Amino acid sequence: MTRRVLIIAEAGVNHNGDLDLAKQLIDVAADAGADLVKFQTFSADRLVTRAAAKAGYQTQAVGGAETQYQMLARLEISAGMHEALIAHCARRNIGFFSTGFDIESLDLLISLGQEFFKVPSGEITNLPYLRHVGQFGKSVILSTGMATLGEIEAAIDVLEQAGTERSKITVLHCTTEYPTPMAEVNLRAMNSIGVAFGVAVGYSDHTRGIEVAIAAAALGATVIEKHYTLNRHLPGPDHQASLEPNELKAMVAAIRNIEVALGDGVKRLTPSEEKNKFVARKSLVAASAISKGEKFCANNVVAKRPGTGISPMRWDEVMGRTAQRDYAADELIDQ
Repeated sequence: MTRRVLIIAEAGVNHNGDLDLAKQLIDVAADAGADLVKFQTFSADRLVTRAAAKAGYQTQAVGGAETQYQMLARLEISAGMHEALIAHCARRNIGFFSTGFDIESLDLLISLGQEFFKVPSGEITNLPYLRHVGQFGKSVILSTGMATLGEIEAAIDVLEQAGTERSKITVLHCTTEYPTPMAEVNLRAMNSIGVAFGVAVGYSDHTRGIEVAIAAAALGATVIEKHYTLNRHLPGPDHQASLEPNELKAMVAAIRNIEVALGDGVKRLTPSEEKNKFVARKSLVAASAISKGEKFCANNVVAKRPGTGISPMRWDEVMGRTAQRDYAADELIDQ
């Protein structure tokens, strides 16, 4: 049975606070075949102090003239915008999803009908936030950028104690740098997390390109999350490390191919191979003319295609037998 990967197209804050741009991002994700398009729900007042510095990648992308607070305030999505985006997702037949960065934002998303949660990497050490998520008992996707195994374990414990079963938790391996250097991806850590905690795993990808996300799917990721944009040259903190529409479409198509290619793990002759089996395999044939009464030996028998006769695996059984008839060179041995 094919295992389907949940592909989350991360629009994030790449809408730049513009509803029309956000709707265009939904269209791109729907056209690419993603399962969900994800935004970010927050209030700058509740998320960050007015003096908080921006991350290095944010300063590089948007400059240092404004504070992190000022930048985030421009990127908030109002309750009305949420409703408009949910409606547009419904029209385009793609799921709406958003990460709530504070308790009030979580409650807003619940009130709008969101059925599961995404815990962002920055909140994995936020005890009251995790307790609030856990008490709903809904499915949770937990990102682990910047986290140690001990911090992941503590977060899972909080969610469980608050009321969320471990079977409902999917943990995403993640590296919090935009873009993530290949040397810091450490993709094998994804499966280490699964083994350590007995949870479903996935990957939140911040690398440039699509190959790491595809590799994660091949390694067993059940969820892939990837940032995308309409154009990497748009102003904003995350555009430069995001996929453009054609790349997102290629990533989704590749992951869907990987799903099919992984199969069920049982080694068997496939229908396509069946018709090639007798062409590619060999049979025992006369290496030269063999007379009736002559014994078969390594000098007068050889293995050649096609594989419609006696298998060369029966070599020892045939050697030393007496030919019951004459054989021409290249004729299949049939006794």
